[in-house]
Amino acid sequence: MTTYPEVRMMIGGEWIAQGGEGAMPVVNPATEQEIGRAPKASKEQLDAALVAADSGFAVWSRTPAIERFRVIRRAADLLRERAETIARVMTLEMGKPHGQAMAETTGAADLIDFLAEEAKRQGGRIVPARTSAILEQRVTQEPVGPAVLLTPWNFPINLPAKKIGGALAAGCSAILKPAETTPASAQMLVECFVDAGLPEGVLNLVYGDPAMISEHLIASPVTRKVSFTGSTAVGKQLGALAAQGMKRFTPELGGHAPVVIGESADFERTVAVCAATKFRNAGQVCVSPTRFLVARGIYEKFVAEFAARSSKLKVGDASSDDSVEMGPLAHGGRVKAMADLMASLGGEKGEIVTGGKAIDRPGHFFEPTVIAAPSLDSRLMVEEPFGPVAGIVPYDDIAEAVRIANSLRYGLAAYAFTASLDESHYLGRELRAGMVAINHFAVGSPETPFGGTGDSGFGSESGVEGYLGYTETKLVTVARAGG
Repeated sequence: MTTYPEVRMMIGGEWIAQGGEGAMPVVNPATEQEIGRAPKASKEQLDAALVAADSGFAVWSRTPAIERFRVIRRAADLLRERAETIARVMTLEMGKPHGQAMAETTGAADLIDFLAEEAKRQGGRIVPARTSAILEQRVTQEPVGPAVLLTPWNFPINLPAKKIGGALAAGCSAILKPAETTPASAQMLVECFVDAGLPEGVLNLVYGDPAMISEHLIASPVTRKVSFTGSTAVGKQLGALAAQGMKRFTPELGGHAPVVIGESADFERTVAVCAATKFRNAGQVCVSPTRFLVARGIYEKFVAEFAARSSKLKVGDASSDDSVEMGPLAHGGRVKAMADLMASLGGEKGEIVTGGKAIDRPGHFFEPTVIAAPSLDSRLMVEEPFGPVAGIVPYDDIAEAVRIANSLRYGLAAYAFTASLDESHYLGRELRAGMVAINHFAVGSPETPFGGTGDSGFGSESGVEGYLGYTETKLVTVARAGG
């Protein structure tokens, strides 16, 4: 049985168990039982973290790139060594099935590896001058400064890892504020960096009230960069706060990903991968496929097969059963949100083919749910569900499918399944999203940028963009003395 660790903050190289504002409970969403408590930071502790990040930046930004690379790579190695324990704790905190938790943890180590390499690769460039009087025009990328990293609960290792990795590789210091529901997962990630030899103050970790912490840290003149993953509404508020201090801001916000399925698609494979991906992490994924747009000729068959596969998923407490395929929702509020969504489907706004209600057992569980022919103006097709609910509608031609797919303000991810090369090129060009995947759902890899457009945010993390987002461009031009 997994032992839940003591949750502590990291401020200026010191592990702190006592929060200035007391402590908050950590609850297993599969059992609704308290498994631990996390300290709540006071403003005084936040100020201490800011002082530490400021001094840490002075050291780390001047640390040779090769040494930054070595420390970050050691952290990735430690993350792999500790992956089994970390994944078990993650499952306790937020209910993710063990296999998914392991994949997230080891994948985060790969991501950190890639970003560590960027610390060595980014050497700037020399631009030829227009006159012989200019000896050199050198363009470099310099660390922007201390960064505030704000992450949610649904990927408690991956999301902090990509932010921390990019910041540290670029030479920035950071203050991480993870979700209050998954504090130990974030702590175990930070421990890997601390144990790898990161200097004091370079990486700090605080927990507590999200609004108070984000507002206090963003308002500080120490903070020069803010990276946030979360809802569109909160992202807009934080962006406004960052703008007041002219601070760099990278928001990765909500999504409502369309999936266009053409008649030429490999039907059996498409149904199988769509059902498996839709209910990954109980649908609590910003790039989760949510709006299935299916060619009318295969629509009824797709609905039947998709619903049949969805209804057979094993739902339960993944902290006690490794064979569970879908765990709980994060908290009771998410279950209520799903129930409210179902209530909004009255009249002719959609047919519940399977699922549609909370599961009568301890924990925050909701059935894998498939809705056929929801109206395009229904809440399901307009608002991000962020849960185990899929809407499926037919289309008559590919242009109609694109119009439906692009009808919302979101633009994070979009998907398509087709055997037609012409369709794949057309969809790749016309679907409005920061990431488009054809015949698969893998939009995230260490080497590629992850980010959206519209109400899904701007800027990218991962890839070389995940490094450059923590830098500022600087030009140094040198002329001959005396002209």
